[in-house]
Amino acid sequence: MSVTPGPHRAPHPGLEARYGSTACPAADALNPFIEQLLSHRSVRAYLPDPVSEAELAAIIAAAQSAASSSNLNLWSVVAVRDADTRAQLAHCAGDQVHVREAPLQLVWLADLARLRHVAAQLGRPSAGLDYTELFLTAVIDAALAAQNAAAAAESLGLGTVYIGGMRNQPEQVATLLGLPSEVFAVFGMCVGRPDPTKPAAVKPRPAQSVVLHHERYCQDPLDAGVEAYNQAMARFYEAQQMKVHGTWDVHSAKRIAGPESLSGRDRLVEALHALGFKLK
Repeated sequence: MSVTPGPHRAPHPGLEARYGSTACPAADALNPFIEQLLSHRSVRAYLPDPVSEAELAAIIAAAQSAASSSNLNLWSVVAVRDADTRAQLAHCAGDQVHVREAPLQLVWLADLARLRHVAAQLGRPSAGLDYTELFLTAVIDAALAAQNAAAAAESLGLGTVYIGGMRNQPEQVATLLGLPSEVFAVFGMCVGRPDPTKPAAVKPRPAQSVVLHHERYCQDPLDAGVEAYNQAMARFYEAQQMKVHGTWDVHSAKRIAGPESLSGRDRLVEALHALGFKLK
């Protein structure tokens, strides 16, 4: 029995921007919220207009609505508006111009100090905080909260970009922000109104076959998926007029080549010990 093919459906624009036309998953289950997430882009050019207190409060409410392991709430965030402080943070993060120019920098913290204080006030032990598990929990909680915050900011018409460079010089960031022992800046986040004269583009991601496994981990689709992604990123670089030499896999391999490629973060364990983390 022959089957008449259904009508051809054009790829969803949000999915096409994220995956390209040849690797688009079906759009049947999309909704406005998912479409907003699909439109995420890293914004590195901002207008000087301030982020209002009401907008910041809404962003933090969204952050606090993220999951928190055992409801321990092992994260904090410092909102930095002061231009001089932003400039010093930019220096710590590798002199990234957008850290200095964005009107708001949110520095997301793994915070064991608060719960250590709570336990001390109760006269109870807190030796569990000395173990890597609780540090990892704090980092995960901070990341979950920050991603909620980024989505909330974008829903308000704001742009964001994560700043992993806060880990380049963690002791200096801690001093600059007055962080107590056992508090660590996991990453920053620029927040502001995107400059319409310098629009950011949606960056492609690998096909879902590269990251999605069914029932058991399977590397079989990896090589073909990486090659397709190399081609997608080459088209992206060309469209953005970015003078990038080499493919995505080569760039990524360079980033993991050795300690010299980690922008000072090869000494992160040493820095964490200096900041009071035991990491047993």
